Amino acid sequence: MDCQVALQQLIKSYAQQPERLSKQVRLEQALRQSINQEWPHQTRLPSHRKLAAALGVARNTFSLAVATLIEQGLLTTSHGSGTWSCKVAAPTTSTPTKVQLSNRAQRVLRWPGASTVQSGAFVPGIPDIAQFPMRKWRQLYASVTVPQNALLLSYSTGGYGPLKRAIRDFLARWRDIHCDTEQIIITDGTHNGIELCAVALADVGDTVAMESPCYWGARNVFTAAGLNIDMLPWQPDTGHTLPTASGPVTLAYLTGSHHYPLSVPTRAAHKQRLCEALAPRYVVEDDYEFNRDDHANLLFDTTSERHLLVGSFSKMMFPGLRLGYLVVPRHLAGPMNRLRSELFREGRMLDQAVLAQFIFDGDLDAWCRRIQRDYLGRQQVLHDQLCSLPQVRSVSPPSSAISLCVEFAPGVNDVAIAQALLKEHLIVRPLSPVCAASDPRVGLVMGVGMLSGETLAREAQRLRRRLEPLLRQGH
Repeated sequence: MDCQVALQQLIKSYAQQPERLSKQVRLEQALRQSINQEWPHQTRLPSHRKLAAALGVARNTFSLAVATLIEQGLLTTSHGSGTWSCKVAAPTTSTPTKVQLSNRAQRVLRWPGASTVQSGAFVPGIPDIAQFPMRKWRQLYASVTVPQNALLLSYSTGGYGPLKRAIRDFLARWRDIHCDTEQIIITDGTHNGIELCAVALADVGDTVAMESPCYWGARNVFTAAGLNIDMLPWQPDTGHTLPTASGPVTLAYLTGSHHYPLSVPTRAAHKQRLCEALAPRYVVEDDYEFNRDDHANLLFDTTSERHLLVGSFSKMMFPGLRLGYLVVPRHLAGPMNRLRSELFREGRMLDQAVLAQFIFDGDLDAWCRRIQRDYLGRQQVLHDQLCSLPQVRSVSPPSSAISLCVEFAPGVNDVAIAQALLKEHLIVRPLSPVCAASDPRVGLVMGVGMLSGETLAREAQRLRRRLEPLLRQGH
């Protein structure tokens, strides 16, 4: 490949990287994308001086990015011979080994899972990490670390007490939920909380009712736990499609006040009607994302013996925190806490202590108010670009959530569109793979957590330009 062509491809790839990232990270991602998707093996790069000048970055920054790619085996260099791309070949064996996974594992892997690409425009489910008050977070870490609090490096038994109290008070302020600390179980994020419910409350072969479209992560957890999944289409205006005949339902898994992936408010009346029809033994609501005014959408009742609430701080703060909570009926608190300790071996005590102080200091409340205002404005920008596109049936109204869903007319191939956009580093998620066979809805789920300001406006316009011809073709 000609050096000039390689240079132009790299410039284009670099321009597509989110501006919130550092120049070095943008360079690393652009180089990685060009090597893996554009350049033939052993493409010679122009000189570092020429590349740095063309990209508008310092030579030292470019050298650091190149060093990272060399460590990963994607670039090779030697004095006097220049720098060359190196595609990493997939390992081959003369006799492929047959994968011996369980039937449950194979069913999980047949479905689309978490994206391997976690950066790029419109990645769903990722909050605004760049603006999070990380300086305060680091200060709190410094204040609670050893040797003053050496016990925080040990295992916990049921979770850090001050964090439970902080969550109790936070739920009272934001969700109008009044519970005892004994009803709160600290988990390693939402998935861990859902898994604990599946293991504690259902046996292999039991049935869990889920909404269609569903949260793919919960579906995978229930499948891995050996549960049969009954997906019931849900419409924001009319509620759930009730089955004409149904066997016993052990669990009903419902999204909380804000539906995912449709990104619209839910209604407690719809959930109540469903539960009256199915009579599940337990009802699990996943209150993954919310604002201060939508608690009336919850069906959850702290006095009920069958209602559980799953919550997480990942969507509010940053995914790497991996801390969440369950609010359970009083009679389940002791057994589920013990089961959680036996199965998952609690840790992350230091993180729990920092989070507790972060909440007590009022920083989480302040952050939630600020970022939810931002998300509302960002969703409006994206909504305005999408609503008039051909084949668009509806776009979820702007809200304080980090995700937005656009639904297309029947027949549009949303999977193919998502794959086409991926080549442009526009990361979205197709809707159809998380719908029941009886639910023909198609569309795209996208996030606004990683983009803001002029970058968001520019990327939203670019998304519209790429989507319009794809939708006219029906792809």
